[in-house]
Amino acid sequence: MAEKGINNNVSSKKRSGSEDQWDREDFIAAKKAMKPMIWEDPAAALSNTRHEFGEHGGVNMSIEASATFTVMEPETMRRMFSGELGPDRDFFIYSRHFNPTVLNLGRLMASLEGTEAAYCTASGMSAISSVLLQLCSSGGHVVASRSLYGGTHALLTHFLPRACNITTSFVDIRDHEMVREAITEGKTKVLYLESISNPTLTVANVPELCRIAHDKGVVVVVDNTFAPMVMSPARLGADVVVHSISKYISGGADIIAGAVCGPASLVNAMMDLHQGALMLLGPTMNPKVAFELSERLPHLGLRMKEHCNRALVYATRMKKLGLKVIYPGLEDHPDHAVLKSSANKDYGYGGILCVDMETEEKANRLMNLLQNFTQFGFMAVSLGYYETLMSCSGSSTSSEMNTEEKALAGISPGLVRMSIGYNGTLEQKWSQLEKALSRLNDSGLFQKM
Repeated sequence: MAEKGINNNVSSKKRSGSEDQWDREDFIAAKKAMKPMIWEDPAAALSNTRHEFGEHGGVNMSIEASATFTVMEPETMRRMFSGELGPDRDFFIYSRHFNPTVLNLGRLMASLEGTEAAYCTASGMSAISSVLLQLCSSGGHVVASRSLYGGTHALLTHFLPRACNITTSFVDIRDHEMVREAITEGKTKVLYLESISNPTLTVANVPELCRIAHDKGVVVVVDNTFAPMVMSPARLGADVVVHSISKYISGGADIIAGAVCGPASLVNAMMDLHQGALMLLGPTMNPKVAFELSERLPHLGLRMKEHCNRALVYATRMKKLGLKVIYPGLEDHPDHAVLKSSANKDYGYGGILCVDMETEEKANRLMNLLQNFTQFGFMAVSLGYYETLMSCSGSSTSSEMNTEEKALAGISPGLVRMSIGYNGTLEQKWSQLEKALSRLNDSGLFQKM
């Protein structure tokens, strides 16, 4: 009863060694000719994706753990390597190339994000770096938001210029004229941004930014790690969506994984035997990990709704207590209207909130009380876990940035990022938070802001 013919619009068609890394011009022309995408609830899209049964009729798909695949006729192998036969016809070569179990997860990710195809990788950073290396050659230029995850900022600021001669201009993603002026037509290959930025929670106006980039022939890549289900960048005009699946999609803080969602032409190019960044650099996802993740995607919508609901409740109450809270679900957030107009209905405004304690000393004191005195959450990086995770961003996940870069990004020394979990009851956890704030107030470190 195993369903055959995995259809993810991917193939093994070989590209000439003289071809560009990816045929951007043809893709952009096709993009302009495309009809407007019909909006679909991401949970409904996932549900509508064909269910893959197990080899012996099991309700769960089988795990294809093989590294290599056999053929019945000698001629078949030559035809696979020439690109005549590929995964679209159930022919597989080697699991660094395409693997059936990983391909099935990619099919689910494509449905989630509303893209033509997707493929999954060993980490979020491998997804980001592989996409950028596929889209940019030596001498290429990227325009990127100055509010980015520290690892991505380091990749763009230090590694790519040194190793690949790819440079980046950082911009205020809210300043659309600045974005427009930073793009050099013919040289700039990518506009890179996060749907909701890490850690400052700046919300990108994806439709308008896509219009600006596409007018100049630039590909838009959006990291949607902070907002799966909440936002659908591809449905808003983005060309490529990347994820750290380690976060909300995994939900268990036990898996490192990433995904590239976009046009089939890009996914196929990234798996090209001569030019493909995924094929040649080899950030291969283990099929056993792919199986685990495919079992978690069906309840992602339920989890995201609870993450977001609690974040909104806590942000609203903390603001009333006088804390300086940053959360795009609050009406006084500068991007509240942008998110409200572009978010998927009924999924909320994201599961992350920030509290600006102004100094690292106050931030550390608050987190220490929340973990060790009231058990509200854990001091740990990452996000999307069922327990609340807290970190002082400036000295942790954004520590790759220097003082000036952090100031430009709006990251204060005392900014505490909280990934709100859903373990326990809402009121139980709120009482723990209140107790910590009361203790902080007694110490004289908490003053209404």
